[in-house]
Amino acid sequence: MTTNIGELAPKFSLEASNGETVKLSDYRGKNVVLYFYPKDMTPGCTTQACDFRDRHNEFEELNAVILGVSPDPLKRHDKFIEKHGLPFILLADEEHEAAEAYAVWKLKKNFGKEYMGIERSTFIIDKNGQLVKEWRKVKVKDHVEEALTYIKSNLA
Repeated sequence: MTTNIGELAPKFSLEASNGETVKLSDYRGKNVVLYFYPKDMTPGCTTQACDFRDRHNEFEELNAVILGVSPDPLKRHDKFIEKHGLPFILLADEEHEAAEAYAVWKLKKNFGKEYMGIERSTFIIDKNGQLVKEWRKVKVKDHVEEALTYIKSNLA
């Protein structure tokens, strides 16, 4: 299933690091930065999470909530949040339901091995639940700035 820009973003319901089950609809009225990343505690994912952490207040000022999603279990998310002081919720997508709904669960290759995993991607969902921007195959460097700039220019 894929969703096009301008359509309602795919719904999900996932266990969250705050101890609750989180649904996308919980955030109606806010802009949502939904970012999918491969794995807690890895260099690229740590850099990306810390970049979002460091700009978190700016996103909040723009009525935007940040939600990170990976296939990691909640216990691993808790360690990741604690180690890096992350001020936003991480969602456990162990069955990759949300990843598949957003078409980011992909065949990957690394050191000659093939496996299924998350393709680093970010989606901006407006306060009405519409998908308004997506970045696929994200390169971590300067990406958080791109997302922030997009929200400032288009949704503020």
